[in-house]
Amino acid sequence: MPTAAIESLDHEGRGVAHIDGKAIFIEGALPGEIVEFASYRRKAKYETASTLSVIKASSQRVVPACPNFGTCGGCSMQHLDRSGQTAAKQRVLEDALWHIGRLRADQLFPPIAGYPWAYRSRARLSVRTVMSKGGALVGFRERHSSFVAVMDSCAILPPNVSALISPLKRLVEAMSRPDRLPQIEVAIGGESTVLVLRHLEALSDQDKDHLRKFADQHRIIWFLQPGSVESTHLFHPPNAPMLSYRLPDFGLELAFHPTEFTQVNPAVNRVLVRRAMALLQPGAGERIGDLFCGLGNFTLPIASMGAQVLGVEGSAALVARASQNARRNGLASRCEFGVANLFEATEESFAAFGRLDKLLIDPPREGAIAVVKALPSNGTPRRIVYVSCSPATLARDAAVLVNEKGYRLAGAGIANMFPHTSHLESIALFER
Repeated sequence: MPTAAIESLDHEGRGVAHIDGKAIFIEGALPGEIVEFASYRRKAKYETASTLSVIKASSQRVVPACPNFGTCGGCSMQHLDRSGQTAAKQRVLEDALWHIGRLRADQLFPPIAGYPWAYRSRARLSVRTVMSKGGALVGFRERHSSFVAVMDSCAILPPNVSALISPLKRLVEAMSRPDRLPQIEVAIGGESTVLVLRHLEALSDQDKDHLRKFADQHRIIWFLQPGSVESTHLFHPPNAPMLSYRLPDFGLELAFHPTEFTQVNPAVNRVLVRRAMALLQPGAGERIGDLFCGLGNFTLPIASMGAQVLGVEGSAALVARASQNARRNGLASRCEFGVANLFEATEESFAAFGRLDKLLIDPPREGAIAVVKALPSNGTPRRIVYVSCSPATLARDAAVLVNEKGYRLAGAGIANMFPHTSHLESIALFER
């Protein structure tokens, strides 16, 4: 088998080597290592491969804590220590800003990181029945496959949810049509754990009895999803409390439905919100825009600091939830909300928002290119905090802000929202 000397990590956490001028992306390999590898995809200019053995190991290599690592596709970087993961993600952000946007931040913010295990408050577990593998399977998909990994625990799920994997397998096997139960979503908020069961056919009375007994025994809440996301509804117990999470630095509690977007890592989210407010510096007398506001994760902290806030989001359901959360926290008088497709923003539609002294943008992976192109050239908003889950689209949008709109990239940094994966959250500050 061929060997390679690993030079760096790419944005997916794979080791990068070059052999005869051809790039080789090797899963499970770390910078400074010499590994034996096997390619599973060959293209004219590059290959992707898996590590077979490590001949010379990096000092940052650790033994993966999860027995599923290597088979399960949920994590890709458990073999790299915590500091190495954070540093690698910081380099991904810096490389994206430079290679895509031709920009370097005036300041690199200290990375935000939290405890790397049991952090996921949201997850989507696949369900399959495979008799050759022992019956029902519940868990994440295998790496590079649509098959469900054989697993009985998960180290990145909270212990109470990890402990449910085996009981859920037995529950699925007891159901009348286990082949019509494709997934179970997990949503945790406060002291409550919700499981959302997707079912493609109506459940029998006996099925419903199984679900009730499971909920009572394991102290979880069942929601059912018979059709689209909008069909999701509470099943048992009927008096279950609503999910919520706290932002204690601002004295806030935000309620949410189990299918509504919230960050998967509540601890890191709290620090990220704190960082965003420190950069934005909201104050009394200011009117601030929060675009892609969701259910108010940043909107309400801004309002709690004395500013008037306009929250805009494309989902009417999320806008309604944000408005409810504002009322729930006594901030309705400082918040106004609107529904708008921000991916189709124009100079005219942005001007209709009125005067905005500052702006916070937190878009999905597609970024906010229409918004940044629609910004006025009259000096406002004078400060923009941009929270991103895609370094590539952040870098693209940053180039427009700097080169076309007259901002400077005052600072940027990462939040390790997803330990042991290649995904990262980042935050950037732009000033005029």
